[in-house]
Amino acid sequence: MNNKRQLDDWVDAYLEYTSNSEPPTMFHKWVAMSVIASALQRKCRLEWGSLTFYPNLYVVLVAPSGRARKGTAMNVGLQMLEEIGIKLAAESITREALVRELAEAQLTVIDPNTEAPEFHSSLTVFSPELTVFLGHQNFQLMSDLTDWYDCRSRWVYRTKNMGTDEIAGVWVNLIGATTPSLIQTALPMDAIGGGLTSRIIFVFEQNKQKIVPVPILTDDERMLRTKLVQDLEQIRLLQGSFRVSKDFVPLWVDWYHAQEDNPPFEDTRFMGYIERRPNHVMKLSQIMNAARTQSMIITGNDLQSAIDTLTATEQKMPLAFSGVGRLDYADIITDVMAFIYERKAVTAKELMSRYSADVDYKLMSSILESLAIQKIVTISFDGTEKVIQYLGDDASGISKALMLPEGGDDS
Repeated sequence: MNNKRQLDDWVDAYLEYTSNSEPPTMFHKWVAMSVIASALQRKCRLEWGSLTFYPNLYVVLVAPSGRARKGTAMNVGLQMLEEIGIKLAAESITREALVRELAEAQLTVIDPNTEAPEFHSSLTVFSPELTVFLGHQNFQLMSDLTDWYDCRSRWVYRTKNMGTDEIAGVWVNLIGATTPSLIQTALPMDAIGGGLTSRIIFVFEQNKQKIVPVPILTDDERMLRTKLVQDLEQIRLLQGSFRVSKDFVPLWVDWYHAQEDNPPFEDTRFMGYIERRPNHVMKLSQIMNAARTQSMIITGNDLQSAIDTLTATEQKMPLAFSGVGRLDYADIITDVMAFIYERKAVTAKELMSRYSADVDYKLMSSILESLAIQKIVTISFDGTEKVIQYLGDDASGISKALMLPEGGDDS
């Protein structure tokens, strides 16, 4: 390991540093990876034949309001980025102002391979309230973000005075947070599954990891934070092209073919996302490597870490869209499904007690019967208690359950 690094793996150390806090580990992990992406910017890339992959991500943490400490998880990473001076967009901003900030972020670096100057306009959007940043069904901003995801060499936009300007080396990294019900507020239902949403990794959690009434840092944790910031500075120094080791290629080929025939979801709302899974894995592989070393040589282990992380996240990803649909009670299905998924088994009495303010017995029965018909849950009796048991062990079961027919059941 390069002797400038103090930590064996930045992401692992970050998770250790945040272990005595309430947000779920998966939230902390994706914040950590987004922080590394923010430091790498457009000055790093992986050239793969005719394709070029840049290490930017669009990540959205999703949880019911007040349940999983989304903002708390994001604030830890935000403070570190501010400390090392990474360019961040304002949380609430007009489309024109955001374009201006992107243009003003332009920097020049010298490519270490060609020694030629390169321009890049790298900007990170850090938005604890994503709906505030996106606004209500802001089609123009969503279109811009969709364009920026692929990091165009030049992006042309028309100003208010009808002139045109160009931004060189566009690179935007985004991490935000929202609730399942607010996704539908910010994103029109027709846009779910394509465009911007197909480029977003939705990270869903139902509840906080644990209760920490006194989150006071120990001396060891303060020392660990200092090392994290120092190593993040080293990560920021990386630039140029990543290369891959010999063990990377056969693993990539095997995974690429396998995932074509075994998509993680049977949900039409994720068709666009499924097509972009390889892009996400290539981006994450760069981040996993940068977390460990200055070498910029991506190994098979880095690729496997990227695959494992994305696969684990996909287990709950469909729950992020469970509040989106034509049913009037789609948002209630969100909580019911997430509650059953988390508990694996629950009584009808517990469900009615939890959701008595939202649904009556008839509607709850309709939801459960539909899930049972689709073989997502079983309904049995333990004495006088009706017990609902979740049958699936992966995201496919959740996806089926959330594609309920408009009538509420199959009868």
